[in-house]
Formats: sequence, C-alpha cells, structure tokens
Amino acid sequence: MLSDLLAPGAVIPTLKVQSKKQAIQELAEKAAELVGIPEREIFETLLQRERLGSTGVGNGIAIPHGKLAKIDKLFGLFARLERPIDFDALDAEPVDLVFLLLAPEAAGADHLKALARVARVLRDPQTAQKLRATRDPAALHAVLTQAAAAPSNAA
Repeated sequence: MLSDLLAPGAVIPTLKVQSKKQAIQELAEKAAELVGIPEREIFETLLQRERLGSTGVGNGIAIPHGKLAKIDKLFGLFARLERPIDFDALDAEPVDLVFLLLAPEAAGADHLKALARVARVLRDPQTAQKLRATRDPAALHAVLTQAAAAPSNAA
C-alpha cells in the first residue's frame, strides 16, 4: 500500500507546469514544505538523478526520486498535471501523473521496494484512469492509498 508513503496533504490535484524542470522545481518546493528540508537540496538531488536517465516510466507516468541524508523515512508526493508535458519518458509519451519519492540515504532495498510499489499502483490502467478523472485531492489520495489494498476491486 502507498498509505505509508503518501500523506493526505501530499497531493497536488492540478499542477500547472510547462516543462520537466519546472515540474521538478514545483514538486521540490512542495516537498520542502512537508519534510522541512531546503527546497534547493531536494531539487538538486532530483535533477542529479534525472541526469542519469529519465524517471518517465511510460504510460504518462513519471516517478522522480532521490535519496537525502536529512530525511528519516520514505516520503511520497503525488501530482496530477494540468496538461501533459514532455518528460523524456521511455515511451516518448507526455507525462501527466507524477509521483515524487524521497528516501533516506541508508534506505537501500526499502527505496527500491517503494519505487516498485509506486510503479505497480500507477501502471494499473483502472487506477491511472481514476487519477486522471478527478481533481479532488481527497479522492486522489484515496485512489492511491486504496488501490494497492484492493487490486481485485473494480469500484
């Protein structure tokens, strides 16, 4: 489940950005407010990771992520973009669903497991469809935190 990664306040229902860099900047700013780490540190960490290869995983989904020394637990932030943007995704499709994942430097396997969980939830066609269909933060949070709990539910 993603409920341990994503707080109800860590959902941006309509993020208005024009570029990948601007999206990462806005996400870093919001994450900084929520975790109390300077925005610049988060932004630089995410950009550094992005230089290794795009975190745009395909199907309109990006999972920018990074490890930070000053964070003590895994942290997630979800944004539904107002308009899809080019994210240099693996399938060259524009991205409109972004899940930011921050992990402690020592997270190791937990970081990878969390990335896999996020990817699994977002790649589910029904979940992605529900996320794209609503602008309500509480509804977005519910879809993300309940999707993994009840994969057989087609509610």
